[in-house]
Amino acid sequence: MIPFRGLATVIFSSALAWSTLPLPAKAQWLNYPTPGIPRTADGKPNLSAPAPRTADGKPDLSGLWRAQNAASGETDKAMHAIQAQPWAQALSKKRKEALGRESMGVLCLPFGPRADFGAGKIVQTPGLVMMLFEDLTYRQVFLDGRPLPKDPNPAWMGYSVGHWDGDTLVIESAGYNDRTWLDDDGHPHSEGLRVTERLQRPDFGHLELQRTFEDPKALAQKWVIPIKFEFEADTEMLEYVCAENERDRGHLVGKASDDKKVEVQVPVELLKQYVGTYDSRPPIHPNDAVPIDISLDGSHLMLAMSGGAKYPLTAVSQTKFFFEGAHVEFVKDERGLVTHMLLQAVEGDFKAPRK
Repeated sequence: MIPFRGLATVIFSSALAWSTLPLPAKAQWLNYPTPGIPRTADGKPNLSAPAPRTADGKPDLSGLWRAQNAASGETDKAMHAIQAQPWAQALSKKRKEALGRESMGVLCLPFGPRADFGAGKIVQTPGLVMMLFEDLTYRQVFLDGRPLPKDPNPAWMGYSVGHWDGDTLVIESAGYNDRTWLDDDGHPHSEGLRVTERLQRPDFGHLELQRTFEDPKALAQKWVIPIKFEFEADTEMLEYVCAENERDRGHLVGKASDDKKVEVQVPVELLKQYVGTYDSRPPIHPNDAVPIDISLDGSHLMLAMSGGAKYPLTAVSQTKFFFEGAHVEFVKDERGLVTHMLLQAVEGDFKAPRK
């Protein structure tokens, strides 16, 4: 069973890291009002207000941001549109079969070119944009006109330079080592990977990012991923040290195909009872629901999060199903009606009531 962090990175991002820290909220500024931001008459952040600008007239991208759940379906579909070279596809298949035991999230290593798929903080100055992440990694985007290094020492987070194209910040990155993965499916990249990002702030509360990956050695064509972020007001980022008390890896035993060997046949009439939408709520954003849609394709159930790609479910019992290295279980009440779903990962069970 994979760690929950790898189960739905785009959708839940860092929810566990925030929710499991026991420190008092007041001591961590989690409820301290963000100063100087536009607010509505009732005191809530006005996310549709005009985007702030710096002294030189450029959009100010500064702030704490997280990926929007509402937009994650589009991102998820783009993530599954990757076209890899045959050797890279074969390695991805091997890594999935091994339940992602060597993934960055399991090994507690930097995520590299996909580090900000979840959440992070941007600090903008005229000549430098800093991107800070909860796992204590960071990116420096130099805006002082310097070129990318010609022969860089391969780095986990690569090297980045940027320039303004109107109100769009264009970031060019290269110099990555080849140890990181491009996605949760374990697609690799080479040290020749180049990443181009176009970052816009259309209003106060939103960022729009388009990220393009180019790597002829590993990718058969350019891979474009759109991501939308929302401003996080009245809170702060907490550190997340993955290796501290890490217990996931020891539970990653067996292979993904093991559950295929014990697949059982479930009557279609019973499968129909599970079809519907389930309301999963990340621990740190309980008001920001993540819809999980269960549909029926012939005699098999399919799972999709936030309207994204569909995953086939393999039945291992009449109520429990396997997908992508994790398990889901449908729970009924005393009347025999399906009330909720349990998402089961090594960190525990996460409840998703039926809508």
